[in-house]
Amino acid sequence: MRTQNGLRLGWIVGISFLFALNGCKKGTDPLPANENELITTVTLRFTQAGTANTQTATYQDKDGDGGAAPTKFDTITLTANTSYSLTVDLLDESKTPTVSVTDEVNSKKDEHLLVYATTPAALLTYTYGDKDSRNLPVGITGTIRTGTAGTGTFNVRLRHQPPINGTAVKDGSPTPGSDDVNLNFGLTIK
Repeated sequence: MRTQNGLRLGWIVGISFLFALNGCKKGTDPLPANENELITTVTLRFTQAGTANTQTATYQDKDGDGGAAPTKFDTITLTANTSYSLTVDLLDESKTPTVSVTDEVNSKKDEHLLVYATTPAALLTYTYGDKDSRNLPVGITGTIRTGTAGTGTFNVRLRHQPPINGTAVKDGSPTPGSDDVNLNFGLTIK
C-alpha cells in the first residue's frame, strides 16, 4: 500500500510539473500594452493670418523625462486680438535617425488627441483643424484667436487613447488614455 501511495504521489507531482512547464512556454505571453510615445521635442508654429510671419516655440529634452533638464523651453509671445494658424511638430530625438512622432500621430489619429488649455482662458481660444476617421478632433493643426494683452500659460497635452480590448475609447475629450506629453509654455499676449 505504501508503495502504491508513493507511486500515485510521484505521478501527481510529475503531471503537475508538466502542466507548469507547459504554462511557461515562450510565445504564449500576452502582447505588450500599447505604449506611450517618447517625445523629446515639441515645436509649435504660429503663423499670423494673412501673412508669412511665423513664430516658433520649442520644448526640447533629448534624453526624455528624468536625467538631464530640458535644454530648451521657449515662451510663446503673440499679438493681441490676432488670428494664427497653429501646427505642431513632435519628435523623438533619442533615436538615430530622429523619429517623427507627428507622422505616428497622423497615422493613428483615432488613438491620439492634442489638448490645449490656456490659463487664464481669456488669453486665447483654440479651434481644431483636423479630425480622425470618426470625425473627432486630433490637434496637429488648428487656429488660434488671441484676446487682450496679458500673461499666463499655454498647456499642450498629447493624450494617447488606444482601443481597450478592441473597443475605441477616444471620445473627443481628454479623459480616456494617458499623457504622451504634458507641457506648460509661458504665454505672453501683447
